[in-house]
Amino acid sequence: MSGYRDPSLPVAERVEDLLARMSLQQKVGQVMQADAQGDLDDLVTRQQVGSLLHVPPERMRAAIDLAAGTELGIPLLLADDCIHGHSFWPGATIFGTQLATACSWNPANAERMARVTAVEATSTGFKWTFSPVLCIARDLRWGRVDETFGEDPLLIGDLATAMIRGYQGDDLAESTAMLATAKHFAGYSETQGGRDASEADISRRKLRSWFTPPFERAARAGSATFMLGYQAMDGVPITVNHWLLDDVLKGEWGFDGVLVTDWDNVGRLVWEQKVCADYAEAAARALNAGNDLVMTTPGFYDGAQEAVERGLLDEAVLDAAVARVLTLKFSLGLFEDPAGPDPARQAEVIGCADHRTAALEIARESLVLLANPPTGPGQAPLLPLAAGGGALAVIGPNADDPAAMTGDWAGGSGQCSWLGPDYRSPHTVTVLDGLREVAADKGWQVGHAAGCGIVRAVPHPDGPVGPDGQPRWPIIEPIPADAARLDEAATLARESDVVVLVLGDSILLVGEARSTATLELQGGQVELWARVLDEGKPVVLVLANSKPLVLPEHLLARTAAVVEAFNPGDAGGRAIAELIFGDIEPSGRLPISFPRHVGQQPTYYNQIRGQHGERYADLTQAPAFAFGHGLSYSRVEYADLVLAEDELGVDGTVRASVRVTNTGQRPVVETVQVYVRDLVTSLTWADKELKAYRRVRLEPGESASVDFAVPVADCTIVDADARRVVEAGDFELLAGSSSRDEDLLVASFRVSASADDRRLP
Repeated sequence: MSGYRDPSLPVAERVEDLLARMSLQQKVGQVMQADAQGDLDDLVTRQQVGSLLHVPPERMRAAIDLAAGTELGIPLLLADDCIHGHSFWPGATIFGTQLATACSWNPANAERMARVTAVEATSTGFKWTFSPVLCIARDLRWGRVDETFGEDPLLIGDLATAMIRGYQGDDLAESTAMLATAKHFAGYSETQGGRDASEADISRRKLRSWFTPPFERAARAGSATFMLGYQAMDGVPITVNHWLLDDVLKGEWGFDGVLVTDWDNVGRLVWEQKVCADYAEAAARALNAGNDLVMTTPGFYDGAQEAVERGLLDEAVLDAAVARVLTLKFSLGLFEDPAGPDPARQAEVIGCADHRTAALEIARESLVLLANPPTGPGQAPLLPLAAGGGALAVIGPNADDPAAMTGDWAGGSGQCSWLGPDYRSPHTVTVLDGLREVAADKGWQVGHAAGCGIVRAVPHPDGPVGPDGQPRWPIIEPIPADAARLDEAATLARESDVVVLVLGDSILLVGEARSTATLELQGGQVELWARVLDEGKPVVLVLANSKPLVLPEHLLARTAAVVEAFNPGDAGGRAIAELIFGDIEPSGRLPISFPRHVGQQPTYYNQIRGQHGERYADLTQAPAFAFGHGLSYSRVEYADLVLAEDELGVDGTVRASVRVTNTGQRPVVETVQVYVRDLVTSLTWADKELKAYRRVRLEPGESASVDFAVPVADCTIVDADARRVVEAGDFELLAGSSSRDEDLLVASFRVSASADDRRLP
């Protein structure tokens, strides 16, 4: 054994030896990632592509064997969209979406979810997932809000780096290690009108302020790969943005992993963004900008070779990209073990009891109790429902819809051809399922009526295929309210003691190219809600949805309790039932704000200061439910916010404590949140920013002093030169239960000197 096949040699030597043996065609193939649902023999044997994605189970072994039979036997890097579980594999564990997981404010949950996903996915042959998403949710009309961790850079960074640890483990060569992907780099979520992949109107200062900090943390945490956004920024498509890819990511942050484009980004330079005349120019610009793997651009194979022949692309640039791809494959140990499907391990781990337990425990912490007021003067709130029996009506279009639990990128959500639209995971528990299980033990009888539909798909008016040759998404239209179905639901409500009304959105309204112009409840849902309330029975509203929606305030005011469940996964229905009956304590907190009207967009809490007036002329600017909001079944009081010192230098640390007391009758898990406000800044800046948080469990009557340490180096702004700096002056530290000023205690401190990013740790 010699050369690249010798595992005793250093990786760099093996890469150098293999690269020297490769033809131009083989090199071009290695920097291509193709859709495995195409002609495998053409892709793997003729083009010798370096990577495949979306490999159907029945084609996995054939693809691996074809690669082994090529001249050099370079193994494939097999990738899939394991976004919140290995969700396109029959029977695999499906967790809640990233937005659901973010509601726990618990990075350990994100890490655990990723670890389980890696264990299940690697047993089927996949060694790479396109997760986590580090985009910041801004305009809620955007169809991919559910894929984000919400609106705050600190929380996003904490949860994303936890997922990276969970996927990759300590050693990429370990059999259950899976490559993480930090995406979509960067600014992809700053849309125009909420439209997916539109031009991002964003300055470099704004990018540095909010959008890149989580990505910098991901790079420094060792994310093996980064994926680029579809969009352009200041006229430059991210795919060919030298400043962002070379100067920032690879230069400043030292990233030496693999950059992969998103789906047909290189082709879009030609047919959509129209900044390249042909595929040769597009291939050259993409590789010259630092891309390593080009996802699903069929014209790239010939275009890249033509680019070399025309002198548009130096072969040395191609060699560098190939070397990075090969380095990753050697690091994963694929040359010694191509990591194909392992049926014995699949039988042991796919959807196993331990993994289902993890899904349930994480789902429990993802639920947010938004409202639960007293049912009357001097009376207790409705929730939790007591044991002892009664008639429970479970009503609504999402009450028994598995997709409302599992969300996008799961099962039959549309991205996976081998699991049709009617696929239902054998592990998925709907809200109706969960309530039937839990209520039976409490002596309650459960009835069910859907009451209405939400939306339906109709053919696209411009035809079934788009200019890229890919199928077009259908057009979505509301399903009108049906009088007979409304009457059925109203009758059931009238004959019951309590109603659980499950509303939200539909899987047809979620995902890429599925942004919405409205945030209102679609179909007959508002009419159903009103009809049920008119029956006079207490109503618990459960929102099973992908993102915050606009809820009619006149109906909210008549609703006894509101529970938010952002597509909580396989076990979501069970967790919701446990919460309603008080078997668990509500502990989730919102990682994202709820608007009162779609015209409020954007509604995130850390708004830049400065405008005429404090509100719209016709509407308050205050959100319906604020970032950080979430209730418990008990009451927590905050007092005695104390700073260890109130004057600090730039190298100092703001040390604070606040006393929290559970004054109610049930245990709580309280998320204590700490924000910082820089009172006077040299440039406009956010009014306040989250800087720390801690989850604290308190028994009834228990009080605890919660300590925090916030480095002064974290109390920064970004200056006009896009440098992160600490400015001298007066600050406030705020601690409490949400981002609302009325929920926060305030203490003042002063920073006695300034420092720019060259002096910051």
